[in-house]
Amino acid sequence: MCVQLRTSLRAIGIAFCISAFLLLSGCKRAIGPKPEAAYVNAPQVNLRDRLATIYEKKGIVRDGDKVYVLEKRKRFWRVRTERGEEGWLEEKYLVDEPTYDQFKKLSAENLDSPAQARGVARSTLNLHIAPGRETEHLYQLKEGEQLDVLKRATAEKPLPPGVRPASTGNAAPTPALEDWSLVRDTQKRTGWVLARMIDLDVPLEIAQYAEGQRIVSFFVLNEVQDGDKKVAQYLLLMTDNRDGLPYDYNQVRIFTWNLRRHRYETAYREHNIVGFFPVTTGTEDFGKDGVLPVFTLQVRDEQGNTVARKYRMLGPIVRRVLSPEEQQLQAEKKTTRLASAHPAARHKRKH
Repeated sequence: MCVQLRTSLRAIGIAFCISAFLLLSGCKRAIGPKPEAAYVNAPQVNLRDRLATIYEKKGIVRDGDKVYVLEKRKRFWRVRTERGEEGWLEEKYLVDEPTYDQFKKLSAENLDSPAQARGVARSTLNLHIAPGRETEHLYQLKEGEQLDVLKRATAEKPLPPGVRPASTGNAAPTPALEDWSLVRDTQKRTGWVLARMIDLDVPLEIAQYAEGQRIVSFFVLNEVQDGDKKVAQYLLLMTDNRDGLPYDYNQVRIFTWNLRRHRYETAYREHNIVGFFPVTTGTEDFGKDGVLPVFTLQVRDEQGNTVARKYRMLGPIVRRVLSPEEQQLQAEKKTTRLASAHPAARHKRKH
């Protein structure tokens, strides 16, 4: 009797395990693979209940919203939001997860990048993943939104249909280039926009001295006390007023405040440099001269290398701060000049 009971219980247990295994296997087949994720790249879009001109709204999604792709048709995808709403969206309003991850990476890499200028969006702008009108975009900036300008790049400008690039003689056609700016908005989202669609917040009292040049960057170096007010003194970086140049700026100007005449004056000016972002500013202790404003430019030297060049400002006087390597090179040149000027050296050259 006991043997039969044990045999029956064993059989029941085995049957239960088999049933449980089959049930779980069936559940896995019913669940299927995890749906593909995508992200909305438009300010606001309706979810449609059907693919027709007349449809019912099943929900609303906004830029940056995550959705799961359930089905794909030509131009339209059926999606489910994280809130559980389901409906159809045009494919052009969505970007895939790898593109979204690229935007996240771009924002993370530039979270602490120093702003080279500040400005506002001239109109509604798309944030692109790379310079160029045909590159993917995700977020959209509002007109008048405050922006930090971080970098500059160029991209080929699309030509109208039927128009071919201009060429000179037998040379290959040269594509037209336009400037793009990497910007960071108030939500720390980062992307590329057309540079000319940003109005820089250059103070009017110094912007009037641009003399037809394009101001691309500006910094407050320090402030001076004039009566009951403090007045900022500025570093301005400028370039020729056209797109597609192979550098970020080629002119430097320092504007200081004249306390006797109560006006801005140019304290320092440098032309014909090949400069690139980023520019950094700060202060440094120079011993008996005290703590002074400094700024560092990235410029191309005569050998074609990009090197850091530091400057300091003492009152209205701006001077280079030579690195140890530059000091040694300068000393060697001075020694060579003195040796060449020595009477014995001159006598040797004659003979």
